Amino acid sequence: MTSERTTLPKIVSPDEWLTARRAFLAREKEFTRARDALNAERRALPMVEVQKEYVFEGPDGKATLPDLFDGRRQLIVQHVMFDPAWDEGCPSCRHAIRDLGHLPHLHEKDTTLVLVSRAPQDKIEAYRRRMGWTVPYYSSFGGDFNYDFHITLDEAEAPLLINFRTRAEHEEAVGPWDSGSREIPGVSVFLRGEGGRVFHTYSTYLRGLDILLFTLNYLDLTPLGRQEG
Repeated sequence: MTSERTTLPKIVSPDEWLTARRAFLAREKEFTRARDALNAERRALPMVEVQKEYVFEGPDGKATLPDLFDGRRQLIVQHVMFDPAWDEGCPSCRHAIRDLGHLPHLHEKDTTLVLVSRAPQDKIEAYRRRMGWTVPYYSSFGGDFNYDFHITLDEAEAPLLINFRTRAEHEEAVGPWDSGSREIPGVSVFLRGEGGRVFHTYSTYLRGLDILLFTLNYLDLTPLGRQEG
């Protein structure tokens, strides 16, 4: 739901504006330094080798997880919410895909980005063509990938880990969990090592994706903000 901010910033003189802006700049610089430190800690997180063989379906046929790297050293998987029973992906994920930047800039840094959904490839391909997207888009239909990386949360398939919390931890911190199959948005990062070994280095979900959204980050600079609840 879109909401409109009713209280606008107060009107001041140029000197008052400059004083306020300088004060806020100091806080922005503190945040930038904290973000740089957090990014460094993220890069230094331990990684785990992916032992299971995952098979995906793409527009050119079957592909393994190493295939998704497309010869590069790093892989970013954007998990798109698209249940096999649906006819298309969720609107928020569609927004995120439309917000993606120029992928060759990632390629120059030895990094590949792909989309993965649990819907079958025929639905994905029809959806991708209708949207006019060129980003590589794969199906994990029938496999464990979504469950193992906690993108599809279904206790009938795997123990729940909801944003890195067990069900009990989630319910203690947040409240009752709506049981049953549920898709959530997320991003997972992989590194290809010597001998073709693949390592999982990072995943983030839900609000952890905010920083990746071009539109929302630009709107955060404006007085009306994101204009949503």
